[in-house]
Amino acid sequence: MPLMESLAQLEVLCEKLYNSRDSAERAHAESTLKCFSENSDYISQCQYILDNASTPYALMLASTSLVKQVSDRSLSLQLRLDIRNYVMNYLAARGPKLQNFVTGSLIQLACRITKFGWFDDDRFREIFKEATDFLALASQDHYLIGLKILNSLVAEMNQANSAMPLTLHRKIATSFKDQFLVQIFQISLTSLHQLKIEVPDDIRSVPLSLALRCLSFDFVGSPVDESSEEFGTVQLPASWRPLLQDPSTVQIFFDYYKSTETSVSKEALECLVRLASVRRSLFAEDPARSQFLSHLMSGTREILQTGQGLGHHDNYHEFCRLLGRFKVNYQLSELLNVEFYGEWIGLVAEFTTKSLLSWEWASNSVYYLLSLWSRLVTSVPYLKGDTPSLLDETVPKITEGFITSRMNYVQASIADNSSDIDNPLDNAEGLQDQLESLPYLCRFQYESCSRFIINIMEPLLQAYMARSRLPTAGDLAELSVIEGQITWMVHIIAAILKIRQTVGCSQDSQELFDAELAARVLQLINITDTGVHAQRYQELSKQRLDRAILIFVQNFRRSYVGDQAVHSAKLYSRLSELLGLTDHLVLLNVIVGKIATNLKCYAECEDVIDHTLSLFLELASGYMTGKLLLKLDSTKFIIANHSRENFPFLGEYRYVRSRTNFYYILGSLVFMEDGPVKFRSFMEPLLQVAVSLEASADAAFQTDVVKYAFTGLMRDLRGITMATNSRRTYSLLFDWLYPSRMPLLLRAISLCTDEPEVTTPLLKFMAEFVLNKAQRLTFDSSSPNGILLFREISKLIVAYGSRVLLLPNGTDIYASKYKGMWISLTVLSRALCGNYVNFGVFELYGDRALADALDISLKMVLSIPLSDLLTFKKLSKAYYGYMEVLFNNHITISSVLNLDTSTFVHIVSSLESGLKGLDTGISTQCASAIDSLSAFYFNNITAGDNPPSPAALNLARHIGEFPNLFPQILKTLFEIIIFEDAGNQWSLSRPILSLIMISEQMFSDLRAQILASQPVDQQQRLSQCFDKLMTDVTRSLEPKNRDRFTQNLTTFRHDFRMK
Repeated sequence: MPLMESLAQLEVLCEKLYNSRDSAERAHAESTLKCFSENSDYISQCQYILDNASTPYALMLASTSLVKQVSDRSLSLQLRLDIRNYVMNYLAARGPKLQNFVTGSLIQLACRITKFGWFDDDRFREIFKEATDFLALASQDHYLIGLKILNSLVAEMNQANSAMPLTLHRKIATSFKDQFLVQIFQISLTSLHQLKIEVPDDIRSVPLSLALRCLSFDFVGSPVDESSEEFGTVQLPASWRPLLQDPSTVQIFFDYYKSTETSVSKEALECLVRLASVRRSLFAEDPARSQFLSHLMSGTREILQTGQGLGHHDNYHEFCRLLGRFKVNYQLSELLNVEFYGEWIGLVAEFTTKSLLSWEWASNSVYYLLSLWSRLVTSVPYLKGDTPSLLDETVPKITEGFITSRMNYVQASIADNSSDIDNPLDNAEGLQDQLESLPYLCRFQYESCSRFIINIMEPLLQAYMARSRLPTAGDLAELSVIEGQITWMVHIIAAILKIRQTVGCSQDSQELFDAELAARVLQLINITDTGVHAQRYQELSKQRLDRAILIFVQNFRRSYVGDQAVHSAKLYSRLSELLGLTDHLVLLNVIVGKIATNLKCYAECEDVIDHTLSLFLELASGYMTGKLLLKLDSTKFIIANHSRENFPFLGEYRYVRSRTNFYYILGSLVFMEDGPVKFRSFMEPLLQVAVSLEASADAAFQTDVVKYAFTGLMRDLRGITMATNSRRTYSLLFDWLYPSRMPLLLRAISLCTDEPEVTTPLLKFMAEFVLNKAQRLTFDSSSPNGILLFREISKLIVAYGSRVLLLPNGTDIYASKYKGMWISLTVLSRALCGNYVNFGVFELYGDRALADALDISLKMVLSIPLSDLLTFKKLSKAYYGYMEVLFNNHITISSVLNLDTSTFVHIVSSLESGLKGLDTGISTQCASAIDSLSAFYFNNITAGDNPPSPAALNLARHIGEFPNLFPQILKTLFEIIIFEDAGNQWSLSRPILSLIMISEQMFSDLRAQILASQPVDQQQRLSQCFDKLMTDVTRSLEPKNRDRFTQNLTTFRHDFRMK
């Protein structure tokens, strides 16, 4: 990159980089200017730009480039100090005149240098004093810069950086917290008091933002999930106690809320939310905690009385979060002890009721209010004393308000034609949040609540039944309202039955109320698929209703069907009176009947099919319910008639995954009972499809009908294979498939290699079929089945691999080639490590099955560029898994050592690249493969007594031609152990010892190299760490010696990283 001809030319490029709408022009500017952030020689030019440039974009380039340079952590200590001092002086001299985004970037630069040099030199920590010096200047601009420096510093210290090990980040953050954080929070409070009057809101927001940063700090090293709005207790240190016991601390945030615009008032509420979440133990005595709680309740009471600021949605949401924190952090008895509790709880109840009525506006906020009430009612049984909680009067109103609001919402959404747009019934996660707290409220006054629900449900059921008897659906809008309201009621009942809790009523009476509610939904099941309703499976409102019924059945089953039914006599007694359902077997028949109906009728709705299969799987997976299912006529019908004529969804291409799940469930049920006759009867429809495909001409495999029939068969067989979990069940399937069906698979993969929609299901079926889970592939000692199975695998892999390698690279190379390749590698890996084949037999009898499979797999692997291997995650996992199996189990007979040296080095280098990756699983596989290779070298070449084998001679030749291979891998392993936070240290220690055993000189050279890269004053201490590493370690790879080295390595890593 030549130097810029002039500063003016650079300013033009910077303008294009940040402002141009032409992507090509921006890309050219970025390419031209990237040298400033990548080459340390340009640091002085960045300083020149900051001193002389006239445009803010040039200043921004210089600043951001320096941020990237210092993040690299390779700059000398003096240079970093010089940059830091220059930036602080620059901000003092020119800061007030700069654009805000330039100032922000320069402040980030100063804070990044400070963090990265925190333990290197105490002068970096002077940034706190320098920031407070800005606050002491008369200029308001300098005052704001000082606050912004502190704000950015807190943010930088709290945020982990990819260029810094996590343990070092935690040490720095802890040191900063202990030294400066409480002082910074105190500064924010002082600034809030000083800027309270006659200052614009954009200036007030700066100290408020700083206070929020301090309260949001990660005090204990467990970062908050950024995707969640919820967080736990704020673990403030004891040194913060005086600040929180000062009433003015809480009051200043309430004052700011009342006197500022929305953006600032929202931040004030966020600070209050965190203050309300402060750990209880921070207050040494109960009176102090009670006073703090009283102050919070007093502030929220005033807001509830006036409603000030709650017209803004952001404020409203944060205020609901604030109310929700009260019961999270305080006990009900503590709330009751506040003198104005009665007034406060009444205001909160009124606020909640209004919020429920304004559901569309407050739907995301109501969750926190309902959570508060649910926690209050669950605390009532543990309440001591005679002080009334007043919940008996308020909670039923809130429960009824919630249910009523749902009924009104359905009517309103149908009226304005918005029922199909962002309908909350379509958002499963949001629906769960809404209903999560409701069961506790309903069960608090369960008798009155269940009566209220039944009074709403009965007229709806009668209207829905009346509609089913009409010749036509009639007014569709009115029917959609009825279905929508019933759907909400079913969801509410399902949520109630999900939680079994007795508060205020006995177990028996609770069961009776459960039975009353459940009876209404079970009655509904009989109505939904009769009359007019049986012709409305295309309607969204009908689909939502059936999904709600499935959720109800899932929840009801967990509480009252199967193992739980024994303890539910009262419930079944009442259901028998209401509906004639005498026990759980009769009830189960109703449920399976609904499952069968859904599978028959919903050929167009994937959600309902998936949910139905999920319920069916739950029932089939339970030991007791699975046995009960086999007794039911409806289950027997499904098992005997599993064709696309009876279940049309099997004929839909988009249901391919559901199809596999369907046959997995049926297979699980069939295999519960012994009997090859029953199995063969079950497989008859699949046998007919297979025979039909075998009779098809080769040309027919290019038609959609045959391709779909074949892929369907593969998916069905994969599902059945997944259900085989024992030697007995696997043998039934194996005998059905081998040898008669295997030629069909070979023929299909040969004819359709270029059709991923055919090869992918076939290969995935084989990957499942060869997987020896639960030792299901265990054949008799006299049986050749294991060898025969591998020969078939070899034929398939060779047929596929030899053809796919000849295909041209399409636009989507992953779909057309790589996907089939990684599944092939998975098939081969599972077969090679399945422990059901004696692979020595192949070479002994001159059978090429193993050699051909290994040859073609290596050809496939070598056809994939390393960059692509590392880019596609599934491909990476399959490749490295295959390499681990190859090096661990088959290094002496594999083709890897017979390759030319450059290809061998390429493969081993790819293992080194895998070590450096972020995926711990892949790193562990690479370490295992390298350990096997280096152990083979040590045992057969370094320490071998016998004449070396041809494989050992080949390995010696490769290493002789490329002597840096092992030293480079050892260096990489040590760098990971020393400088990174690897979660698989045990696995990484294995190849390190093997490599050290190969050559002590190699280890000595690496030791000298690592020590030379460290500061001079640390070298003696680090040399002693290396000495201790080999203490009591002998020259062998015995398990005890390996374990001793691993322990030493753990100590070495800890001592080496100490400052």
